[in-house]
Amino acid sequence: MTFSNDAWQHNLLRYQAILMMPFNQELQAGTLAADRFKQYMIQDAHYLEGFARALSLAASKGQRAEHIVQFAGAAQTAILVERALHQEYFSHFGVSAEAFATSEPSPVCDHYVSYLLRVAALEPFEVVLAALLPCFWVYLEVGTHIHQHTSIPNPFQAWIDTYAGAEFAQAVQQVIAVVDEVAAPASTRTTAAMHRAFTRATQLEWMFWESAYSQTAWPV
Repeated sequence: MTFSNDAWQHNLLRYQAILMMPFNQELQAGTLAADRFKQYMIQDAHYLEGFARALSLAASKGQRAEHIVQFAGAAQTAILVERALHQEYFSHFGVSAEAFATSEPSPVCDHYVSYLLRVAALEPFEVVLAALLPCFWVYLEVGTHIHQHTSIPNPFQAWIDTYAGAEFAQAVQQVIAVVDEVAAPASTRTTAAMHRAFTRATQLEWMFWESAYSQTAWPV
């Protein structure tokens, strides 16, 4: 069994919990409150910058030149392509550039970004990729599931189409392929660290959506 298959099976219940979250259930039904989705998009834009930085650090640790190209490109895509999605919804919700600039990452967003940057800075390439993979893979699976079960029109169709699209699916499969490539010869210790990183990032994916739904802010 490949690392990716093993990691996904170990986290299958967590993925199913993500699918059943009120945020994603209501997004699928098109009934998610606008203020909750607005909060999510603001936090996702904050997260995106940190995620792109972590991808850049992953690129610097690539074991082959192709890895450097792939993950440097992924960092660029995260900024340019997904930022366009954010801007579309920011315009719809009336979130100005000034309003976003004065907003702060939520506690969960701050923790998730800090976790990824710490792993990207301190851990070997294999572990960095395992920590980054859930953000790609979970979004693909959630987006595909919602796309298959939603009713059109859905006010969140642009979000759904982005993460259920063939271009994103291809990018995710390319990341999975590299993860499995570097995991195959890895030591037992490294593989265990990869599993811990994959699980922690999957847990943080759940927490990110839950935080947007509950609109959790800094308590003091």
